[in-house]
Amino acid sequence: MQAASVLVVCGRVRVWCAPASRYLHLGVPRLSQQQQRPGSGAAPPQDPLHTLDHIRNIGIMAHIDAGKTTTTERMLFYGGVTRSLGEVHHGDTVMDHLDQERERGITITSATITLPWALHRINLVDTPGHVDFTMEVERSLRVLDGAVAILDASAGVEAQTLTVWRQADRYKVPRLIYLNKMDKPAASMSQCLDSIRAKLHAAPLPLHLPLGQGKGFRGMVDLVTLDSLEWDSSSSDRGRQYLQRALTPEDEVWDAAQLARCELIDTLADLDTPLAEYVLERECMEDVPAPLMKEAIRRATLNQDAVAVVVGSSYKNVGVQPLMNAVVDYLPSPQDCTQPAALSLYAPSLCALAFKIVHDRQRGGVLTYLRVYSGRLDKGQRVYNLSGGRSERLGQVLIAYADHYKEVASVAAGNIVVVTGLQATSTGDTLVASHSVASAVQKRLAEAGDEDVTPTLLGVQVPDPVFFCSVEAPSASHQKALDEALAQLQREDPSLHVTQDEETGQTVLSGMGELHLEIIRDRIVKEYKVEAELGPLQVAYRETCTKVATHTLELDKMIGDRRQQVTITLSVFPSPDSKFKSVSYEYSQDNQENLRALRRYHLSAINRGVSAALRSGPVLSCPVVDLRVGLHWFMVRPGTSETMVAAAAAQCLQKVLGEGGCQLMEPVMVVEVVVEEAHTSTLLSDLSRRRANVLHLSHRQDMRVLTVECPLAELMGYSTAIRTLTSGTASFSMELSHYRLVNAFQQATIIEDVTGFRPS
Repeated sequence: MQAASVLVVCGRVRVWCAPASRYLHLGVPRLSQQQQRPGSGAAPPQDPLHTLDHIRNIGIMAHIDAGKTTTTERMLFYGGVTRSLGEVHHGDTVMDHLDQERERGITITSATITLPWALHRINLVDTPGHVDFTMEVERSLRVLDGAVAILDASAGVEAQTLTVWRQADRYKVPRLIYLNKMDKPAASMSQCLDSIRAKLHAAPLPLHLPLGQGKGFRGMVDLVTLDSLEWDSSSSDRGRQYLQRALTPEDEVWDAAQLARCELIDTLADLDTPLAEYVLERECMEDVPAPLMKEAIRRATLNQDAVAVVVGSSYKNVGVQPLMNAVVDYLPSPQDCTQPAALSLYAPSLCALAFKIVHDRQRGGVLTYLRVYSGRLDKGQRVYNLSGGRSERLGQVLIAYADHYKEVASVAAGNIVVVTGLQATSTGDTLVASHSVASAVQKRLAEAGDEDVTPTLLGVQVPDPVFFCSVEAPSASHQKALDEALAQLQREDPSLHVTQDEETGQTVLSGMGELHLEIIRDRIVKEYKVEAELGPLQVAYRETCTKVATHTLELDKMIGDRRQQVTITLSVFPSPDSKFKSVSYEYSQDNQENLRALRRYHLSAINRGVSAALRSGPVLSCPVVDLRVGLHWFMVRPGTSETMVAAAAAQCLQKVLGEGGCQLMEPVMVVEVVVEEAHTSTLLSDLSRRRANVLHLSHRQDMRVLTVECPLAELMGYSTAIRTLTSGTASFSMELSHYRLVNAFQQATIIEDVTGFRPS
């Protein structure tokens, strides 16, 4: 029998057997493992896009400029969602739809879109790569089942790649890796695999062998099927057609492909028992069938024992279709994932998580992005917000196509959708079918006495801000419009904090970085038509106590005709990495009876007062962290209000903090600088003046990679400085590492910079 060649056109296979030239249409090339492949004679299941095992909720995550949006645009094009290819540098991409995104050529907000591929429904989220918008990655990964991590094949694992990888680890999201930009002269698959092992501590499973190098990159060998996939760069079809054919011993890459396949099987056999048993029974690795390998790769991916690696060049339109096939074949469906503990409490009725809020003026209100975990979501349905404790009625149910939406009547579990009408729902809220369902769950938990199970989906983790600045309206008449704009932006972006300075009366914005706050200002001006002005950026310091201290406060006041009397004794204990949740009882022989008589509502008031005091420390009114607050004594006169109890606790703790040797803590960033060898010494000298500590020096082709720790205060305006020092040839990225104590001299300098007065 003669070897068959396959021409793949827009996701459809056309087959001819040499030397015949007549095409035979066989339909969509990639089906799930439960479906039969073309030619088996079995019909595919009816309407598979609505079954859980045919849904993939995935995210695209990567370092800046690795090619996330470019790859997504190709996926939409080949999936039939768009008719033309959008380019980042042209500012016409579907996913980067904000004006600021198109002007700057970066992704700022995560965009959601749905596309069909190989009888599957892919709900895809394109996330930002800049560390200032890490909140977008955080809340996206919270609701996704799988993710594609994109690496620049010439750079390997970069700084922000590590950040998003750790975020995915926190939510236990299975991943595969796509080595993009294989057409670059410095691209190296072997170096990328080494960096994956060394930096991500993951076991890579290379599924492709590249064909060609640098500008000669034209395709790859699929090591699972031993098929060659090649694209014609001179073709005008934007990569929709590619030639797929089975390798033969006469091919130049046959030996290399056989060796790479055997190494892949050997690695897989160490991770997957069924494959290992198959190999041991036959004592041969060369005849392992492709379906058995695919099942083993899928199991290893879902168990997160290893990560599959595929290659391509999205900008050159090479390798995107095999990436989409890998998403379908190896990443999990909703029913493959470990579901949140709260889900079993509500299934099979509705349970959903709100993970993103957007204000859409064209639709006249708030759009809420939901991940539906169980049950169905219907247009006009009434839902109960478990986090907010109130019911709301849905408006429309929409499928997202970036900033365009398609209305549907209902959606089933496993999908990501957009709904209108939820005015009181915030990011991280859990929505269930009704108040009666929520009450039944609460009753069941109380009867079981199960305190380890929470009835909510635990929301989204919000990172702490590292920069802040004041914001002012151009005139008093614009203040209301500014307040409304900030309220809407804060609801959309939980990492943006808006507070009022009690001393100056100014509105203060706190965010994740210079770019973050600059984008917020741009949106206020362009979207809300308020010419707001930002004050100078300041670093968000923290404070902590360095020694144990105790104080007793006696509060005795007449308010109206009622006497308010409270006696409270509090202490603070240094406790690194701890977050305040509640005061701890510091029992002794003298106070056991006193503390055991403490009423629950009084304890709640004490905790409110302590929390309020911890928001403003004695040094620079910064948040106080890394300590434990202990309660030694509490007495209250009958009739004293809870407000007075909270005020007494706050005043007492402020006195304790004043006696506890409070000291400033500054944010320290991990900075990765890529620079030419000739400028290395200049940059190292500049970084040493900025109190930087060099962690690692390495080579990346003909460039030097410097990894350093540096206080954030020393990096203000660093992008301008590094361009000046290196004539614009260097690049850098940074992420928050930790907070550390400053010494007495540095603290005095910081206080003088902030207040204008040097402490005595």
